[in-house]
Amino acid sequence: MIGLILFIAIMGFTLRRSGLTWPERFVNDAFGTAQGALYRPVGAVAGFFRDLGRLSDVYKENEELRRTVARYTQDQIRYNDIENDNRRYKEELGFTDRQKQLYSYKYAIAQVIASGSNPYDKTIKIDRGSRDGVKPRMAVVTIDGLVGLVSQVSEFTSTVMPITELDSTSSDTILISATVSGKEQQVFGIVDYDKENGVMRMSKIDENANVAEGDIVVTSGQGNLLPKGLVIGTVLSNQVGDFGLTHTATIAPAAKFDHLYEVFVVMTPDPDKP
Repeated sequence: MIGLILFIAIMGFTLRRSGLTWPERFVNDAFGTAQGALYRPVGAVAGFFRDLGRLSDVYKENEELRRTVARYTQDQIRYNDIENDNRRYKEELGFTDRQKQLYSYKYAIAQVIASGSNPYDKTIKIDRGSRDGVKPRMAVVTIDGLVGLVSQVSEFTSTVMPITELDSTSSDTILISATVSGKEQQVFGIVDYDKENGVMRMSKIDENANVAEGDIVVTSGQGNLLPKGLVIGTVLSNQVGDFGLTHTATIAPAAKFDHLYEVFVVMTPDPDKP
């Protein structure tokens, strides 16, 4: 009862006052200072843990962004490959359509599966063989021009000898009968590869023939070895040949041998079949 009476008396006394006594002000200031001193480090610690939580979220977001960028990069590479393949296939389709309109040859597309890096063996291997109708000495071309001749045939694969490796000094060499495209007067010659000078040449050209730089050399179809009209290359120069009786032209190959992906095997009709 005494405590209750004192509590009511103090409440009535404080309600009637408009200010605080100096002990109350001292206690309030002391508590305020202590609270301020404690609030700053506690707030800093709380902010630190809050920032750690945010860093974890940022890390997760960065991981997701990295995965998204990686997927985008892979998709971009795949898209570029598909786009390049489509463009190449369109060019090759146009090539075969043009050739079919000119001559009755069949063109079997083949993938290049190996290309010899050995300087003594620069042959090319393709994924077409005897079961696909490929035979030795068939011509192999790209949309740019003649690549070479089939030299060996297995059941599922074949080996192609590039025209830049046809050695005219070899006993089993293959000489290509050629002509110059677009001339009113026909020009004939024999194309081989000069290993000593590292160039292709068209020899035995008639001295009166009009052969100039930039002329397109194609297969003549004579000799029943290669089909007619396959582009071999472009004339770089023309000079007097052996004994001054014929001329010899230097030729730049039309086919690009450093980027071979797909080639065509020219399937000519078999003359032995009825």
